[in-house]
Amino acid sequence: MEKEKKKKVIKKAFLGILIVIILIFAGFIANDFIILDNNKTTNLVINNRNVTENLKNDILIEDDIIYLSKADVANFFDKYIYDDKENNQIVTTYDKKIATIGFDENIIRINGSQKNIYAHVIVKDNIEYLPISEMKDVYNIDIENIENTKVITMDSLDREQRRAIVSSDLSVKSSTNFIAKTIDRIKKGNSVIVISTNDGYARIRTDNGKVGYVKANKLENEYSVREEMEAEKQIEGKINLTWEYYSTSGSAPDRSGTTIDGVNVVSPAFFYLDSNGKFRENVGTSGEAYVSWAHENGYKVWPMFSNAEATKKSLEVTSNIVNSFNKRQDLIEDIIKACAKYNLDGINIDFENMKQEDKDMFSRFIIELTPRLKELGFVTSVDVTAPDGGETWSMCFDRHVIGDVADYIVFMAYDEYGVSSTKPGTTAGYNWVQLNLNKFLQTEDIDADKIILGVPFYTRVWTTNSNGNIVSNPTVDMKNINGVIPNNAQKTWDEELKQNYVEYTDGANKKQIWVEDLESLKAKVSLIVENKLAGVASWQKGMESDGVWKMFQQELELK
Repeated sequence: MEKEKKKKVIKKAFLGILIVIILIFAGFIANDFIILDNNKTTNLVINNRNVTENLKNDILIEDDIIYLSKADVANFFDKYIYDDKENNQIVTTYDKKIATIGFDENIIRINGSQKNIYAHVIVKDNIEYLPISEMKDVYNIDIENIENTKVITMDSLDREQRRAIVSSDLSVKSSTNFIAKTIDRIKKGNSVIVISTNDGYARIRTDNGKVGYVKANKLENEYSVREEMEAEKQIEGKINLTWEYYSTSGSAPDRSGTTIDGVNVVSPAFFYLDSNGKFRENVGTSGEAYVSWAHENGYKVWPMFSNAEATKKSLEVTSNIVNSFNKRQDLIEDIIKACAKYNLDGINIDFENMKQEDKDMFSRFIIELTPRLKELGFVTSVDVTAPDGGETWSMCFDRHVIGDVADYIVFMAYDEYGVSSTKPGTTAGYNWVQLNLNKFLQTEDIDADKIILGVPFYTRVWTTNSNGNIVSNPTVDMKNINGVIPNNAQKTWDEELKQNYVEYTDGANKKQIWVEDLESLKAKVSLIVENKLAGVASWQKGMESDGVWKMFQQELELK
């Protein structure tokens, strides 16, 4: 009897569960003919991804103008967006554009050109909102406000977009699961944006702005609306840059009739800041001849622009410029004009000896400079030191931001022990270079293909007295170092530093040399290959020994 009762209870429970399942399934079947997720608030779809849940503030729509909060613009378009208090405006950059827009006038300035628009920045509940629908040219996007479904779509015009025709009436599902709600319906013959296809399903976007799934075999005649716009690199393969340094009282070297094996970029000392913070040129007829020689031999010209001439006052001079939006823009205009005037291919920013507290403002200079140069096809490269130095030598750079924004960041991997060191040591030991390079790649999170490794064509001869005090530490060119070392002095290979070491006495003094030669440079160049870096830069042309260029060419597989 008890068994019979038990069986009846189980049977009733099973039938109950079955009925619930049937009702749920029937509900989903019925819901195939209605839209289950009508938007109660405005949804934002950027490049076929619904980002509504990621919005930090509501979207505002006033007088047909669409506003996004500054925080959301930072999140989706420009993480370096900036409030310029000096001029009461917002500065935003994106790819090849820098734009400013104020809080009062319906004006936007893009790459220095002024344009009238129908709105300006507004403030609501202490939140700044930008009229994104008036800034399509800045972010290179197409914007559509689909009012009936409360969806705003924003599509980057440099991204590929494909469409296809629907072969029958379709329900668009929220997922590929067997039971999935319907989010939209499409009529036969309509077109949809095809986002991706996988396992027999196509992820699509409808004209209502809804993103969902349909069977892939229900789409036909797929076609391209626009192709992916890929940025062209000036240099294919590894970069081999060499600096051509000469003082502001000197002139560019005469290289006519010569070539440099494997080199594809030269960086002559054309530009500098004077002690008053003015942009100065040191090009002249010799510099123009140098550019012609370089281009005739297929070399790109990225001249060095330094603040070194203002060394005694460079802290204040540089600080004065980078902390002012207007002065940064004036300097950028000078650079742009000089690049165009001399038919250059890029610029190499070599600012040193800066205040640590100006780190972010120097980054602003690079953030604002790069799009202006990029618009004209010029390359931006920025020289930085190792991350482990002093306040004005090392801590003044935000390597992550510079590496993110500029086309290339050049790690000047030398002067591990320099002119101001309190004890003798190597100019650039392999272990020190490797350690700091790892900081660039891992701690600073810089893409390997944006890092150029700078190597020295010189070493130092250290002289210490009987008390161990440094008497002198002059630099000696690579090509001359063997002439400095006495014939009876022995070279000893240091495996950790991957250098030859020489020690000998000169009267009461001790001499120490950590030699830079082909073997030590080859070891450092191996780090470029192993880590897939962008290439090498050498300081400086004229100091090298025989065989250097051939070694670079072979190790980096340069033409």
